[in-house]
Amino acid sequence: MNDMEIYILIGSFVLLLILRFPIALTLIVSSLLTGLYMDVHLASLIQKIVGGLNSFSLLAIPFFILAGEIMNEGGISRRLINFANVIIGKIRGGLAMVNVLASTFFGGISGSALADTSSIGSVMIPMMKKQGYDADYSVVVTVSSSAQGVMIPPSHNMIIFSSAAGGVSVGALFMGGLLPGLLLGFVLMIITYVLAVKRKYPKGEAIDKKEIPKILFDGLLGLFTIVIIMGGILTGMFTVTESAAIGTLYAFIITFFVYRDIKITRMGIILKNTFKVLSMVLFLVGASAAFGHMLALLKVPLLVSELLIGISPSPAVTILMIIIILLLLGMIMDMAPLILIATPILLPVAMEVGMDPVHFGVLLILCLAIGLITPPVGTVLFVGSAIGRLPIEKTSKGLIPFYAAMIVAVLIVAYVPSVSLYLPSVFFK
Repeated sequence: MNDMEIYILIGSFVLLLILRFPIALTLIVSSLLTGLYMDVHLASLIQKIVGGLNSFSLLAIPFFILAGEIMNEGGISRRLINFANVIIGKIRGGLAMVNVLASTFFGGISGSALADTSSIGSVMIPMMKKQGYDADYSVVVTVSSSAQGVMIPPSHNMIIFSSAAGGVSVGALFMGGLLPGLLLGFVLMIITYVLAVKRKYPKGEAIDKKEIPKILFDGLLGLFTIVIIMGGILTGMFTVTESAAIGTLYAFIITFFVYRDIKITRMGIILKNTFKVLSMVLFLVGASAAFGHMLALLKVPLLVSELLIGISPSPAVTILMIIIILLLLGMIMDMAPLILIATPILLPVAMEVGMDPVHFGVLLILCLAIGLITPPVGTVLFVGSAIGRLPIEKTSKGLIPFYAAMIVAVLIVAYVPSVSLYLPSVFFK
């Protein structure tokens, strides 16, 4: 195989990225240019684009996005913050701990770190600043804890990985991400508490006992969305897509007929936002299918596998190199396109050193979640800084101890496979 073809594919991709072309368009143009040079029939690339979207599991994505939009618009973030406050708000730095716990809950509903930061952050950051927390600390806690949103099931990013990996069980991926997501929340709570004690941040305010039953009831109603989705999948009553549809219906009923914070006329805006996100995701999936086809034709995954394993035969070293590659890529590109691009290249390498595809998928999502809060491209970091009205440089500096905690979580997930594989082995034997 001529090296020039690989140079054209990768070189045009990098060049177009530097020129700030949309990532989906970059994938398609790079594939077309390489296909023309190789004299590949362009109809086959079009077939790959369409074929990439021809997956039943992808039908769950619009439902998950819609459910998250509905609950987000309907004030679920405020209710989950109150719910978390009842559980953990009385200790030193309680409001910061509430921030992390609320993100854990919200992530299980929205599956989006960006939605988590926008919703939780718009409430928690001003509240924390008002109660005496430093502005940079308030933003840092919010953006770092939002990374759980892509780990705690259900997560549409897991579905994207399943598609890119050739059909890895979505249910197994959901369960595989649960313990690592909770582990991430745990290490963030530890560093949050340590810094709160060191800086002498205040304890949480007492809650009127009369309000506690209503707060708990409202919070549990929202969280029951997760129970419906995961319960349906784990019991085998529903497929992932059916569970997503039923969960969306439940979210609709709870938001408009129980909470009733917004009018039904807002549904038009919710659908518009859903379609915008969905169109971007599906365009990326189709474009990446064509790009992945060219990678396979050029045997790039095999070349990368030989290169990494050639550096060291040790599986531990190879896994560490995969982690470093993912963390570096996460700094310069958003999560969804990276899942679609990196999976066909690095999954064969991971499997070559004995990693289970579910284990690799969870590790990949976790590493790329850190990328969401890492400059220069970290979208979640930008949103959090905008809400807190802080320069990116100050927020990034404050993130250093949180980065360290998150790297600890990454290493545990990477080198203790049972953290990712125990629950899938129980429910998906």
